[in-house]
Parts: sequence; C-alpha cells; structure tokens
Amino acid sequence: MALDTARIARQSAVRLKRAGDAVIDRITVWLLKGLRRTNPDRLADFGAAVMRAVGPRLREHRIGRDNLRAAFPQKSSEEIERILTDVWDNLGRIAGEFVHLDRLWDYDPARPDAGRTFSTPAAFARLDGMRDDGKPALIFAPHLANWELPALAARSAGINFAAVFRRPNLAATAETIIEMRAGSMGAMIAGGLDAPFRIARALENGTHVGMLVDQHYERGFKVTFFGRPCGVNPTLARLARHYDCPIYGIRCIRHPGRRLEVDLVGPVEMPRDPDGRVNVEGTMQTITSIIEGWVREHPEQWLWVHRRWR
Repeated sequence: MALDTARIARQSAVRLKRAGDAVIDRITVWLLKGLRRTNPDRLADFGAAVMRAVGPRLREHRIGRDNLRAAFPQKSSEEIERILTDVWDNLGRIAGEFVHLDRLWDYDPARPDAGRTFSTPAAFARLDGMRDDGKPALIFAPHLANWELPALAARSAGINFAAVFRRPNLAATAETIIEMRAGSMGAMIAGGLDAPFRIARALENGTHVGMLVDQHYERGFKVTFFGRPCGVNPTLARLARHYDCPIYGIRCIRHPGRRLEVDLVGPVEMPRDPDGRVNVEGTMQTITSIIEGWVREHPEQWLWVHRRWR
C-alpha cells in the first residue's frame, strides 16, 4: 500500500510539473511576441536599469567580483565594482534587445556610419573573403556585448551560415525563438549529443558554422585564461582538424550612443602536429588567448558572472 501511494505521488508530481511547464511555456511565448511591439531602445534601457539595481544583490555578483579580482589583481575595489555595474547594464540591454535582435542589424556598406550597427571595412572585407573562398569555415565567438549579433552580420553578408545555440527546455518557447532567428541568422543547430554530427554535416555542405566557446566544459582540454587553467570544449578544433577548414573569430563591441560594432579576425593561424594536421589542444589555447585579448579591451562587456574557472 505504501509503495502504491509513493508511486501515485511521483506520477502526480510529474503530471503537475508538465502542466506547470506548459503554462510557463505559453506565457513565455505570449511575452516574447508582446515585447516585439515595444520600442527596442526603451526596452534595452529598462532592462539595463533593472539589472543595475538587481544584479549586485545576486549570488552571481560575488562570483563576478572574485573572477575580476583574480583576472585583474592590479585594479582597485572601486574599479572592480564599476566594471561589474557595467556588466549588469550590458546583460540588461541584451535582455531588452533579445526580442528585437532580427531588427537591430541595419549596416549599409554604402553608408557605414549611418546605422545602429557597423563594422570596419577590414572586417567586412574578411567576411566577403570568407563568403567567396569556396570553403566551409568554423567561427568562434565569446560572450561579449550582445553576443548574438555577429550571426546577423554573417548572414547579412550573404554567407551560408548556421549558428549553434542552447535550446530552451520549453518546446513552444524554443520554436518561437527559432522562428524569430531563422530568417536573419540562417540555420539553427541546437546544442546536444548530436550537435557535433549536425555541425559536421553542415560543414560537408559548405556551411559556415558559428559557436560560443568561452564557457566552462568539464570534459574538455585545459587551457590558460587570464593565467588560470579552465576547461574548454574542443569540438571546434577537432572539426577543424578533421575537415582542415579555416577558423575565424567574431565579436560584438558595444559603443556609446547605442551603437554596436561587429569585428572579424582570421583566418586564425592554427598550431599543427608534425604530420601537418591541426593540433587540437594548441588551437583551443590560441582561440582562448584571442578571446582573453578581447576581454581585456572591454572587460565591462564580458560575462564575468558565471563560473569560468572551477
């Protein structure tokens, strides 16, 4: 009797969770669609104000403070807190820009300084070269400024592009996000156990595949980031080794006046083994070092509030 009661309780809890998830899923979809009717600048300003107020009260603020103190031991406590305030501001703006992302990219090569988003002639020349070289490519990006924007730049340059993303657990929310992004970002590859195989198929079809590479990965190689060891996912370098395709790096930089810049570097010079094949561990260290340089330029725009080092 006790076992039956426990089983019924477990089944009821599962059903209740599914029902709750369905409600949350539907509300989230309505919210996303409703927010698309708002003014993007006002929504970003609102998100920034909220996160500047709320962020310092969260546990992640302490994580960010510890990370910054270790990365920049020469900076004062006041400088650290100032950077963290800007980190929360940036995260709030990303949240506000999220539903309008497909509308933000307004770069016009004929009027490069006229819009909200821009790129340097050198960076756009690299984009054109990557598009026209007849090869697939792998593109890495860090969590800097609005890290979703570079995918729009690649797509707008006419590049056959696919973005690897973390799929939300809620089904309808995931489909809504994919629908919002697909037209402006190209194909969407959900992260998961089959992601490397889907990326491989994309590369075989000549697609350029972009992915974020600066978060902790327990089962990967150890690389050095700001003088400290951390785990990194080696998938990008392994694919470059297998397909011998070029690697580029892309980042977003937030500027005053709500302007957003996209910068592209590469192809990256990859370390190679004596047999000429790409050295996976050395390549991931090269990529990590490039990202460290970018973060040093704009520390207030990187995601310090996650546990990059374990």
